[in-house]
Amino acid sequence: MSVIPFKADRFTSTAAHYEHRVPYPSALIDGVATRVGLRPGDAVLDLGCGPAQLGIAFARLGMRVIAMDPEPGMLSVADAAAKRAGVDIVLQRGSSYDLSPALGTFKLVVIGRAFHWMDRPATLAVLDTMIEPGGAVVLVHDRRAAATPDWPGVLASLSAKFVPKRPEGEPTHHSANWIPHEVPLLQSRFSAVETMGRVFARTLSIDEIVGRVYSMSVTSPEVLGDRRPAFEEELRSELGRLARGGPLTEMVEVEAMLAFRPMD
Repeated sequence: MSVIPFKADRFTSTAAHYEHRVPYPSALIDGVATRVGLRPGDAVLDLGCGPAQLGIAFARLGMRVIAMDPEPGMLSVADAAAKRAGVDIVLQRGSSYDLSPALGTFKLVVIGRAFHWMDRPATLAVLDTMIEPGGAVVLVHDRRAAATPDWPGVLASLSAKFVPKRPEGEPTHHSANWIPHEVPLLQSRFSAVETMGRVFARTLSIDEIVGRVYSMSVTSPEVLGDRRPAFEEELRSELGRLARGGPLTEMVEVEAMLAFRPMD
């Protein structure tokens, strides 16, 4: 099973832009908490937390949250966001490769848009030693169902023009031979898999789309380097042209994939 090489500083230049990513709907968070049977005081690990949107959401429900990420800049953003939200979370620097039972046991380990960066079978094997009976691993991701006008097409075209090509053969989760998350889950102890999701529409500003672009590893400020000013100038120009024909919108699905041990 392909594993994307670990790079601790992959998202160093993206932390300040994460607020522009698709939000996690509160109704979905509530649904996950209900299905897993969470109660106030239960322990939750937000693994690969980024700015800890998920961890903060579960902390608002009264959970004891550890938010873990290898990037100090992400943890700094998470700390500021938790303070604005008025919740306490424990911030832990580290990645899936640093997991161990010494970190504690958890009713829920939630991974938002980050499982593909991990050695998935190895991560699930370690989590089996850390998740309480009846607990779950929950993967949360989003999918754009549609967008009008075709601003994603503009982004794809400019990315092809400005973003350096990846080394040939480097695995990515967009590769044709990428194995979906369901496979390592079904091959793990967490093989009772189900999903729940929410679909909604959003109107986006040009600034929000530009921020979204910079929050992605493939078009991060670091990757663009000295191409960034020209890239952004063309992106804003093209988005402005599209916006004259109507608002920039997207319809998205945010899905939670819940995985339990079958015998729990």
